Amino acid sequence: MKKCCATNIGNGGRLLRALAAAALIIGAWLTYTESFWLSLSLGMSGLFVLFEALRGWCALRACGIKTRF
Repeated sequence: MKKCCATNIGNGGRLLRALAAAALIIGAWLTYTESFWLSLSLGMSGLFVLFEALRGWCALRACGIKTRF
């Protein structure tokens, strides 16, 4: 059985996910005064993408979907 959350992306994918996480978290911060639920969903998405970047793991690849990075 494969280890859960095993590394499946390289440094390029990790960098791309880290940048996407930063954009999502900044978006959550900027939209907080407009919509709490939008801000919460952007923030939670950003934290998940940050987890992927730090772990070197991609949820889509783990499901068998081919990604570019």
